[in-house]
Amino acid sequence: MIRCIALDDEPLALAQITSYINKVPFLVLVKACSSPFEAMSVLSSNSVDLIFADINMPDLNGMDFVKSLVHKPMVVFTTAYSEYAVEGFKIDALDYLLKPFGFNDFLKAANKALRQVEQSQSLLPEKEEETNNLFIKTDYKMLRLDIDRILYIESQSEYVRIFMEDSKPIMTLLSMKSLEEKLPEDKFMRIHRSYIVHLQKIYAVAHNRVVFHKEVYIPIGNQYKDRFNSYIEKHFLGKI
Repeated sequence: MIRCIALDDEPLALAQITSYINKVPFLVLVKACSSPFEAMSVLSSNSVDLIFADINMPDLNGMDFVKSLVHKPMVVFTTAYSEYAVEGFKIDALDYLLKPFGFNDFLKAANKALRQVEQSQSLLPEKEEETNNLFIKTDYKMLRLDIDRILYIESQSEYVRIFMEDSKPIMTLLSMKSLEEKLPEDKFMRIHRSYIVHLQKIYAVAHNRVVFHKEVYIPIGNQYKDRFNSYIEKHFLGKI
C-alpha cells in the first residue's frame, strides 16, 4: 500500500483528489490538507510515501513546500498553470497533472508511483532464509540435522558427538569452531572447550555444571564462565 496525502487550498479540488485516492486500491489517504503548513505537521508525525500537491497556493506554494522537505516522498504536482511543469520535473516530480484532469490521468500517475515502489523493493537485498536445519556428513551420507532437537555437543579430538533428543548421538568429523559459527547464538553457547549446549534445553545449573535430563552434567569452563553467567543473570527472576 502507498500512503499519501492530498494538498490543495481549493476545497473542490481537494475533494476531487480525495475521491480519486479512495478509488485506487493500492493508495491509502493519510490526510487531506488545505495548506502546506498542515501538510508539514502531518509529515512530521506520519509515514507518507506520496504527495499530490497543488502549486499555486498563498503564503507558501507547493513547489517551495516540496523543496523545503528534508526527506522527500514521491510527488505528483496538480495545477492549472502549465508553466510550472519544467521546474516540477527539475525537482524530480513523479508526474505533473494539469487541471482539470480526469480519473484516468490520475490513475496513470498513481501507477507510476506503484512501479517506482516495486522497483525500489526489488533492489533491496533479499533476506537470508531462516532455517532450523543443518547438513552434516556421517556414515558416508549427508544427514539433515534439526538443530532444535540438539541437547549438547561434545568435542572428541577431531570429531564431535551431537547429542539429540530421543535418538542416539551422532558422530561427525567436524571442529567445534565451525559448529559455533553455524549455530544461532541466541540458542547455543560454548560453555567449555569441549562442550556446546542448547540454552533452551538446560534443566538446571548447579555446582558450576549445566544439568540436562537423565542426569547429564556438563562442566562450565573458567574462560566461558563470565559469558554464561551473564546469560543466566539476564534470564533470572530475583537476585543471584
